[in-house]
Amino acid sequence: MAKIAFILLCHKDPESIIRQAQRLTATGDYIAIHFDGNAKQAFFDRLQEKLADNPNVVFTPRRIKCGWGEWSLVEATLLAVESAVKAFPRATHFYMLSGDCMSIKSASYAHDFLDKDDRDYIESFDFFKSDWIKTGMKGDRLHYRHWFNERKHKFLFYASVNIQRRLGLHRKVPQDLQMMIGSQWWCLRRRTVEWILDFCRARPDVLRFFQTTWIPDETFFQTLVPHLVPQDEISTRTLTFLMFTDYGMPVTFYNDHYDLLLSQDYLFARKISPGALELKKRLGELYAEDSAEFSLSNEGSSLFRFLVGRGRIGRRFAPRFWETEATLGRERELLIVVCKKWHVAKRLLAQIRAVTGLPCIEYLFDEETTPLPDLGGIQGSIEKRTRHRRALMRMLFDYYNTDRMVVCLDPNNLDLMRDFFSDRSTTKLLEVQCDFSDEYLLGHAKRVGLAGERTSAETLTSLLPTIRADVVFESDQIRDAGFEGIFRVKEASTADENAARLADFLGVDRQAALKITTNEYLFVD
Repeated sequence: MAKIAFILLCHKDPESIIRQAQRLTATGDYIAIHFDGNAKQAFFDRLQEKLADNPNVVFTPRRIKCGWGEWSLVEATLLAVESAVKAFPRATHFYMLSGDCMSIKSASYAHDFLDKDDRDYIESFDFFKSDWIKTGMKGDRLHYRHWFNERKHKFLFYASVNIQRRLGLHRKVPQDLQMMIGSQWWCLRRRTVEWILDFCRARPDVLRFFQTTWIPDETFFQTLVPHLVPQDEISTRTLTFLMFTDYGMPVTFYNDHYDLLLSQDYLFARKISPGALELKKRLGELYAEDSAEFSLSNEGSSLFRFLVGRGRIGRRFAPRFWETEATLGRERELLIVVCKKWHVAKRLLAQIRAVTGLPCIEYLFDEETTPLPDLGGIQGSIEKRTRHRRALMRMLFDYYNTDRMVVCLDPNNLDLMRDFFSDRSTTKLLEVQCDFSDEYLLGHAKRVGLAGERTSAETLTSLLPTIRADVVFESDQIRDAGFEGIFRVKEASTADENAARLADFLGVDRQAALKITTNEYLFVD
């Protein structure tokens, strides 16, 4: 069975570290602790005093003064790894943690998970080709030597880089290494960490290179593991659940995130709020519970993006710019059906097509699989269709040899509606307003990835009001846009009432419109 040696780097809150060490070792696992050399000696003395009698705890022989982005973090990690390898010969896996991490599964679940596949878990992406680095310095992290800490000595940091750039002191990476990058939270097998330690002893040139790179804790292990281990024995992922805000800051978890954390396909989570005492207590008790069962839905990241996005009315920094000079054609008429219930809109379009003979295209900007003719590749993906929306519509008008056409849009495509209404062509919009049961909204959440089949009832209940409010918000946005030529049919209205509005929208007589709206299955879920 797997035996885990946790590699813990910490610098504060000794009482929390003591509880964490006691909890993790109580189930038979081990922990190697590096306590930052910048922290108070009294804190370190407290740790040693409380954990001295625990045979499954070891401290590094030296305390490195660590700084964010510096080699010191890797040096401290290597010290802790080496201490764990020597002290715990039965350890099969080495799991990197911080003082802000906590387990979100039981120990037995974690052991079974690691026993299931003989592999290393570490994010490892090509440094130069991947988009793992979103902003800031990229190649310069490696190509220039960094002796100063960017956070503590910003002027010296950038002055040093600029001087090296002017003097042409651009250096190459070690030729036999493919530089990789990823999260610093990894879980490696014993054989892998022993190979890494052997490599460090055999290749001081590589250590010297990384000692003057910037943020090496995101590149050192991530580069060495795929260099030393066959690719089919590496899972390019972390087992620690973490999310980042749009500002690059880690998302912090609180007491009410318990169910959300348990449903994620990870063993630990970062970072837990210091004040989330109830959450820490419940997760601590869970780790020792052998009989605990877990239903994984893994909706955490998509749910976070959804909830954060609701408060942002201005979702784009500037108006769309592509194809503003293009037009669908002054003599053409685009009829847009907007409906949140896609199956209702599709039934309506089928009826319109049968009665009027107009070309009708379903959710072409929302569904990749919408049937479309071959238009030279522009129809190949939703991204291409959206980017070249006016060119796409012109080609569809030409393909069907018509000046009138009906398309479906989801209510969240307000930018598309604005773009089409700003065109010199005639544009009309029919909003189909449906009734939404709780059951339908929960099904919608699952279809779009906000929830999974195993998402807890408590999470679904808390999510429901937000989804309903979002549907109302999208409808209000359409109303507030001030479009001319907008019509509405409602599920609550009679077929006759809806026929009157539909006739005006389509420009057909009342009898033809009534044939469309008398479909008794139109609004059925």
